[in-house]
Amino acid sequence: MTQQLRQLGTGIGWRPEIAEAVERMPGIDWVEAVAENLCPGHLPESLLRLRERGVTVVPHGVSLGLGGADRPDESRLAALAERAEALGSPLVTEHIAFVRAGGPLTASPLLEAGHLLPVPRTRDALDVLCENIRIAQDALPVPLAVENIAALISWPGEEMTEGQFLYDLVDRTGVRLLIDVANLHTNHVNRGEDPAKAFDELPVEAIAYVHVAGGFERDGVWHDSHAHPVPQQVLDILADLASRVSPPGVLLERDENFPEPEELERELGAIRGTLEKATSASAANPLNALAPLAPLAPLDSMDSMDSMGSMGSLSALDAAGSPSGEAGTQDTTAARQRLALAQAALLSALVAGTPVPEGFDGVRLGVQARALAAKRADVVAKVAAELPEILAEGYRPAFLAYAQGHPMTGGYRRDALDFAERLLLAGRPEDAETRRRLRDWWLERSGPAPLSQRPTARLARATRRVLLRR
Repeated sequence: MTQQLRQLGTGIGWRPEIAEAVERMPGIDWVEAVAENLCPGHLPESLLRLRERGVTVVPHGVSLGLGGADRPDESRLAALAERAEALGSPLVTEHIAFVRAGGPLTASPLLEAGHLLPVPRTRDALDVLCENIRIAQDALPVPLAVENIAALISWPGEEMTEGQFLYDLVDRTGVRLLIDVANLHTNHVNRGEDPAKAFDELPVEAIAYVHVAGGFERDGVWHDSHAHPVPQQVLDILADLASRVSPPGVLLERDENFPEPEELERELGAIRGTLEKATSASAANPLNALAPLAPLAPLDSMDSMDSMGSMGSLSALDAAGSPSGEAGTQDTTAARQRLALAQAALLSALVAGTPVPEGFDGVRLGVQARALAAKRADVVAKVAAELPEILAEGYRPAFLAYAQGHPMTGGYRRDALDFAERLLLAGRPEDAETRRRLRDWWLERSGPAPLSQRPTARLARATRRVLLRR
């Protein structure tokens, strides 16, 4: 008999800032940790204690860019696999998004978004995403689930709804889904998309677990902040989902602006109450018993695809593009090229100030561009906490001014060094003591050698000569 998906229960996103509070919270069955923030050989003691208590830990990746035009980076996949094994996780998760664009496919500089950006719901994007997910599935030691993302912008000329896109994705790859109901609410406000319609169209039986999070609305735009309480609208979408299928796991996400532990516990209580009420109402409705959902293969046994139930037989999967079908080996080179050009043009407009690509809403792209710059400033302030300490109130306006003309190309730590370097070369800050402290910080972090091994060796050597003379 086919087993159901592994039941995870109720969980919370583990973050260092609330690690002790999470350990003390009652009723926490599992936690999710950002994969890129973990070092397998030096896992946080808090996570190790949770594991010893039998609490499941799931690594949640944010940097693969499975929706990008390039094939997944082997080193990033290996790192994600290593974290899954170190944590003994039953699955890993990532996003249906692109996070970088440019490079060899477009003969243009590689740009980093520093954020999850939506892929166009087109056949080209779906073909590329399916192949990228198969590559990831082959490289990972446990099943993969992918998350729908929130978006401020819409692609012109889309060919599918979100539900149709996810249905075809699951149909062709067998991948699990991580459904974020807060993201569905965001897309409802920002793009006029109906969450109920998405549930009607996507394969809810493929859901591995669910995210719940808060945000805020400003000037008619919903920002998925993960820094605010969960609103009732998001709980209502969770209730709709729970009336259709019992999700194996539900997790509360909070990334910053952390409240007192009691407030987080109240939010978890509201989530549990929503699930219980929706489940009771569903059980009381005899119509729900007429078409029970076919169970899927368990997360620790993905060998057979016969258990896909209403998502189709093996022959249907082959025709749609499974690894064993003819379409599974199709050449995606042309699709990757077209997707690469489109994503590079969009990202360049967002982070480098190039013209808005045809068909996009210029006002909404401006909102997205400012949100990306603000997030970039926030993250740099975290990875290089000395910068806001040294520059004080001048940090944020100086960084936002720098970001307008200097796209991120090498990650946040490189971004912090480049920002400080640009300030110093411009003779800033004006205060001599502040400038000295910034120079000392930059010299220490940039390192005296081996500069020759760095991609920016020539510029770095020249910069050091200038700064050392000051």
